[in-house]
Amino acid sequence: MRAWALDATGEDAAAALRDVPEPEVGPWDVRVTLRASGLNHLDRWVARGMPAPPAFPHVVGADGAGVVAEVGQAVEDVRVGSEVIVDPAVSCGRCRECLAGDVPYCAKFQVVGEHRWGTHAEQVVVPAMNVVAKPDLLSWEEAGSFGLVTASAVRMLRRGRLAAGEDVLVIGVGGGSATAAFLVASAAGARLWATSTSDDAGTWATANGAEAVFDSHGPFDEAVREATGGRGVDLVVDNVGTATLERSLRSLARGGRLVTNGSTSGRTAELHLPTVFWRQLELIGSSMHDRTEFAEAVRLAGEGTVRVPVAEVTGFEDYPAALARLAAGGPVGKIVLAR
Repeated sequence: MRAWALDATGEDAAAALRDVPEPEVGPWDVRVTLRASGLNHLDRWVARGMPAPPAFPHVVGADGAGVVAEVGQAVEDVRVGSEVIVDPAVSCGRCRECLAGDVPYCAKFQVVGEHRWGTHAEQVVVPAMNVVAKPDLLSWEEAGSFGLVTASAVRMLRRGRLAAGEDVLVIGVGGGSATAAFLVASAAGARLWATSTSDDAGTWATANGAEAVFDSHGPFDEAVREATGGRGVDLVVDNVGTATLERSLRSLARGGRLVTNGSTSGRTAELHLPTVFWRQLELIGSSMHDRTEFAEAVRLAGEGTVRVPVAEVTGFEDYPAALARLAAGGPVGKIVLAR
């Protein structure tokens, strides 16, 4: 099958379109013929080796949707011909953590496109538990691109204990993860503030209910405190990391929480500890999602409550140029490869 695959990782590594063997379907697996797959910054990190794939060639891509082409002999609840969305969070399904429902804690946890072959291909093989029926409301392009960021946003806001009516600041709206977090927080009844480096993203956030939008590169913490009467916000969602973390913490009200699931501007940060302990702040990590959170993301999207915008649909062969546009900070929403 044709797939965008890596043969190495590094600063200049890039996936190439090539023929790779079709992955085998195990007893509990399904094979999905993909109709669309969404780009994520994860594609870039994997190419750089952060982390390195377990083996080469390695097929990239975490999000996808398509039609079930084959099911394993032990699969009973998925049928050939079903239209499905791929859940990129893979676990063993048998350990204590999986049985408790919190699959990111599974010792064998994997991410599609990171630890196992991904969705920028003609087909993908995943466990049957990792496909969910595609809601009729969603186009193939929407279905193939919203899952990772929306389910991760659901988990971030759950871990951040968001309550209706709270003030929430989302850092870096315009990118897929932050845009999804903004929309999920809005659906939960939050009062929203945002930062961005893009005028288009700021306009989008304002049109979608932001009280105000601030420049991510500027002293947005000062602007947030002024806009909230000196109090600050209850919750900050920040996946930018190094460049914004200190100001994000300073944007919080006393007893506030900051939840992060990414580090797009760098992997390390220096904390001013008195800010954390004197103001009694919480710094909360979040990564990926569990089955319940993915199902909630599908429900929100399928009902039209949360619709992460599709910014661009391009051909399967256009992946390198599309990835370059993603890296450059393109329009608000997701870039999708259509088949």
